[in-house]
Amino acid sequence: MAGSEAAWQAAQMGVPVVLHEMRPVRGTEAHQTEGLAEMVCSDDDETNAVGLLHWEMRAAGGLIMEMGDRHSLPAGGALAVDRDAFSADVTARLESHPLVTIERAEIDGLPPADWDSVIVATGPLTSPSLAEAVRALTGDDGLAFFDAIAPIVYFDSVDLSKAWFQSRYDKGETEEERTAYLNCPMDKDQYEAFIDALLAAEKTEFKDWEKDTPY
Repeated sequence: MAGSEAAWQAAQMGVPVVLHEMRPVRGTEAHQTEGLAEMVCSDDDETNAVGLLHWEMRAAGGLIMEMGDRHSLPAGGALAVDRDAFSADVTARLESHPLVTIERAEIDGLPPADWDSVIVATGPLTSPSLAEAVRALTGDDGLAFFDAIAPIVYFDSVDLSKAWFQSRYDKGETEEERTAYLNCPMDKDQYEAFIDALLAAEKTEFKDWEKDTPY
């Protein structure tokens, strides 16, 4: 997403851009499409730093936020999107921009030192050779990103005479947004029993590529 936004902003300022994307020439284990900017985070621009960044991107005419707002889904105070439609529209806008050229090929290293107008915004699932080049340049071994795994609770196991639908922090402009989350009250004993049940529950297995990811 950062690379797509950077390309859009530069092109909007009249700067010709070559945007490199290795998919579909080389895929990843997590991406599902060939589209750019496959993507959820807070959208509160008063008390949350991420939401403030969203506000700034909207004010700057950002492509990512325009498409995010167009394809948003109810999520209370968070920004959730239809990822396929979002990515498809970002891709279409960049493909149709007269100053943007998209080259589909794997970039296996950093650009030549004499290039003075380069943005490396390769994301967490980059080419292994490019990841190694960035690691060698920065000396940082912590280049991987893995999101948290959320537990799955069967809806029919929730006592709806006690649980209720409401967004986090009463956020949301519409009734659908204000009832985006199912809230389950617990006292201390119930909460600790819930944690014990989670720890003892069936767990998903890591995929082979997740078990020994080097970066």
